[in-house]
This record gives sequence, structure tokens and C-alpha cells, in this order.
Amino acid sequence: MRLAARLASLVCLAALASSTACLTNARITNLDDDSCRSTLTSAISTILVGQRELPELADLLAADAVQAMAPTGPPYRPFTVSSPSGTDYTFVFRLKKDGCLLRLWGRARGSWVYTNDLTYIATEPLPGCRCVAGVSLMSRQNVGVHLR
Repeated sequence: MRLAARLASLVCLAALASSTACLTNARITNLDDDSCRSTLTSAISTILVGQRELPELADLLAADAVQAMAPTGPPYRPFTVSSPSGTDYTFVFRLKKDGCLLRLWGRARGSWVYTNDLTYIATEPLPGCRCVAGVSLMSRQNVGVHLR
């Protein structure tokens, strides 16, 4: 475990010296479990409604996002949910002592982009989901996978 943490730190230091961002993200390991899938769908929808998306639209976007993840499982890197409202929402998973968290990391609309990786824009717990931590490298130009 210590070796993995040291390796992750070295990878992040190397990333800081280049044009790459480095995040210690998590990924869900039991998305095939109905309880976890339901919890994740609800969490995405709750965050989208909190960002003033219509509840019916938020439910559809959340269900589509989770369905798009299902074959391979959620990524370590941020993933983006694009709304017909014109706003793209970028999410990450984090592993904390009390379990998995879904965090809204960024919003983009047109040329306006807002990200917050210190306090995050919104956070929802994911009870019933199991996460493992990993390091994610991402180019600053490529935020993540678009789930439509």
C-alpha cells in the first residue's frame, strides 16, 4: 500500500511538471449491484437538480450516464454528463473513510468553464457502492468521457 502511494505521488509530481493534471480519483467496483447502480443514478440526478436542471431531465441524464458506464464500469478519470441545456457537468469519484463519494468537479457552458477540486461544487455519498482509489492523469484539454 505504501509503495502504491509513493508511486502515485511520483506520478503526480511528474504530471505537475508537464501540461497534465493529476488527480487521485476512485472508481466503483460493484456497479453491477442493483443497489449501487440505483444509488449512483440518484446521486447524479440530485446533483443535477441542485444545479437547476429540471428533475425529469436530471433523472434521464443520470440513468443514461450510469447505463453508459455499465459495460466497463466507471472510469478513474473524470466523466462528463452533457445536458441539452448546454451545460456539461464533470464528475469524479472519491474514496473517503466513510465510503464512496460522487463529486461535481466542474461545469462548462459555451466558453465559460468552472472547476473546483478543493471544496467541489457538490458532493453526494454513495452508500452501497464500493470504491478503490487510483491515480488519474488527464490532459487539461480533455476533461473526460462524454456520456450522452
